[in-house]
Amino acid sequence: MRIVVTGGTGFVGTPLVAALADRGDDVVVLTRGAPRTLGPRVRAETWTPREAGDWFSHIDGADVVVSLAGAGVLDQRWTAERRRELVDSRLVPTRHLVAAMEQAKQRPRIFVSASAVGYYGVARGADELREDEPPGTDFLAELVRDWEAAANKASDLGVAVALPRIGIVLGTEGGALAKMLPAFRAFVGGPAGSGEQYLAWVHLRDAVRALEFAVDGHIRGAYNVSAPSAATMGDLAREIGAILGRPSFFRVPEIALRLA
Repeated sequence: MRIVVTGGTGFVGTPLVAALADRGDDVVVLTRGAPRTLGPRVRAETWTPREAGDWFSHIDGADVVVSLAGAGVLDQRWTAERRRELVDSRLVPTRHLVAAMEQAKQRPRIFVSASAVGYYGVARGADELREDEPPGTDFLAELVRDWEAAANKASDLGVAVALPRIGIVLGTEGGALAKMLPAFRAFVGGPAGSGEQYLAWVHLRDAVRALEFAVDGHIRGAYNVSAPSAATMGDLAREIGAILGRPSFFRVPEIALRLA
C-alpha cells in the first residue's frame, strides 16, 4: 500500500513508519523539512500543515492517510497561548488533510486520525470507560471532541475514518517515561504530585500495533488504545524504581506539574 503519514518523525510516528516499511508498504512522511529519503521505501515530502499547498498532491492516490501531528500536551504549561497552539496544531492540519482528500481524483480508502483518551475528561479516576461514553467537559475533552469532528468530515467523502484514542504512551525512546528516567537514575525519582493520579497508559509497541490495525482497515470510528487497567503515578514510579534498583519515594512538587 501507499501510506501518507503526518507526524511520522515523532515518538510514535517513527516506529510506525519503520513497521509499515518493513512489511512492504511505501510510506510518504509529510514534514516541514526538505524532501529526502528516510530509508528503504520511505521518503519525506514537504508540507505546510496550516495552509493548503502543493503537498495536496501527495494525498491523491494514497491508500491510507495517518495523521499523528499535534503539539505535545504535556510538554509545556497550559498558558492561553499554549492552549491555542494545542488546538491549532491539531484542528487546522486535520481540516487541510480532509480538504486535500476532497480535491483528490483518487481519494484514500482509510483515514487514521490520532485522538486521545482525554476525550473522556481528565478527572475520571479508575473508571472503566468504553468508546460510547460521552465526552468530558474540560479543555482537553473539548479539544479532542472537536479534533475528532474535524477528522470525521472525511467520512462524508466516502473515506473510512478510524479514531484511535491513545493513552499516555510509555517507551524509553521518548514521551513521559523518558522524562522521568533521569531522576530515577540519579536516585531522586518518585511519583508526580500526590502519586494518586490515574493514567491510562499504553506501551509504545502496542500503540504502533493498534495503529497498524486501523491502517489495515480492521476498525472504523473511535477505539481506545490503552492497557486493560489504569495505573496511578505512584504505581508507575514504584515499577520504575524496582526495575532500575532505585528509590521511588521522592515526589515531584505539584506546582511543577500544574498545567493550568
